[in-house]
Amino acid sequence: MVSIVKSSAVNGINGIIIDVEVDLEKGLPAFDIVGLPDSAVKESKERVRSAIKNSGIDFPIKRITVNLAPADIKKEGPAFDLPIAAGILRSAGVIKNVSGFMVVGELSLDGGVRPVNGVLPMVHSALRNGIEKFIVPEKNAEEAALCKNAKVYGVKNIKDFIELVKNPELRDVCHTDADGNYYETDSFGVYEYDFADVKGQENVKRAIEVAAAGYHNILMVGPPGSGKTMLAKRIPSIMPPLTFDESMEITKIYSVAGLLKDRNSLIKTRPFRSPHHTVSSAALTGGGKIPKPGEISLSHKGILFLDELPEFSRSSLEALRQPLEQGEVTISRVNSKITYPSDFMLVAAMNPCPCGYLGDGDRCKCTQNEIAKYTGKISGPLLDRIDIQVEVSAIKYEEISSDRHGETSEEIRKRVDMAHNIQLERYKKEGIQFNSQLTAPLIDKYCRLGRKENAALKAAFSRLNLSARGYHKILKTARTVADISGSEDIKLEHIMEVIQYRSLDRKYMM
Repeated sequence: MVSIVKSSAVNGINGIIIDVEVDLEKGLPAFDIVGLPDSAVKESKERVRSAIKNSGIDFPIKRITVNLAPADIKKEGPAFDLPIAAGILRSAGVIKNVSGFMVVGELSLDGGVRPVNGVLPMVHSALRNGIEKFIVPEKNAEEAALCKNAKVYGVKNIKDFIELVKNPELRDVCHTDADGNYYETDSFGVYEYDFADVKGQENVKRAIEVAAAGYHNILMVGPPGSGKTMLAKRIPSIMPPLTFDESMEITKIYSVAGLLKDRNSLIKTRPFRSPHHTVSSAALTGGGKIPKPGEISLSHKGILFLDELPEFSRSSLEALRQPLEQGEVTISRVNSKITYPSDFMLVAAMNPCPCGYLGDGDRCKCTQNEIAKYTGKISGPLLDRIDIQVEVSAIKYEEISSDRHGETSEEIRKRVDMAHNIQLERYKKEGIQFNSQLTAPLIDKYCRLGRKENAALKAAFSRLNLSARGYHKILKTARTVADISGSEDIKLEHIMEVIQYRSLDRKYMM
């Protein structure tokens, strides 16, 4: 008798419906799993056999064949344990029917059901394919119920699963407090850091405000102790709030990566990831034997902060170039190709020289060759993708000892939010949210310049030896500066301000 149980696999951050087909036949006892399983899936037959026996149920002494369809998609991980066991129990007559349910879960040898990664994207995709009822591990139930209209049942062990299938009407459906309007009452989440703590550095705060308003990449160059890291950690507190769809997408990524700390709530704040400079290219972009999202995907819709930028390996930095342009990263393997979203805002910090005190009188002992070697670790193509480059000067004693506090994050965020709302209204038919996402045709449409503005940009183009990308970066950033000031047109002062943000690559990267 052949039994079919609906289950799911994850490709990237999207779920794929998998039919677990189980056939029990007379013959020599055997247990085979086909359908392109990996080692973890092949080993499930030992877990399933022990789990069923230790639950007090006779394991059928027959030839068992399990097919995971479609067979051309590689199946990974232990999430198929419970659906395979369900198919065997159905074919053996222990349970009558599991149709209408999607089943996922890992089994322990004593029959317990353990949580698995990626339940949220599995349920989210299954809902769009017409499946409404889900049986998942008890510890994954609240996570799965984040998807609106999903009827989720959590199970602790195989016996609990059997009772549920026999009498589903006697079980309560799991609910969470998440819904599609949560961000209207909890717009910005809670942030630990505030810009009011930062004294001085008004020019850098302005550059950061522009970067946050238009989702522009930013590089801060300055001596040690000037506040670069302190400033970077406060950027999420002034960024526009997440939409429900963005929050769902981020939560799906963290679910796949197994990093979802609160399983009964969506992630409501923009991610801030700060990997150490020893991070490998695979850890940064994602991958591994069983592919997982890397730091750039965990920074999706948030910030990737790279402190001490030249200390990162050349291969790691160059791996950022494609995601910075395309907003996604593709990992290719022999049997599969996985795409993870990686629409992040790059915030980088570095010293002007190896010792960090270039220009500070006799304090810097670095030679020109040492400085050139240090700054030369950052390639021109990567630097060209950074919209704003700002110098962070050493803070003066009068500033740090002063009782006067700067603007709070809430005050800055009001201007950022106003500029973002202008962008949302302008681009509502274009499918983008920020000025940084403008394509060449859209730049021509929304970033037109007057005669004086065009003359100033032309002079800067020649003087700074800008590339076509650099030219477009200036226009997009100037559009953001104009939005912050509430101006419909890009004016000369907007162009001149942004040109200042492109000068550091020529000062330090010669």
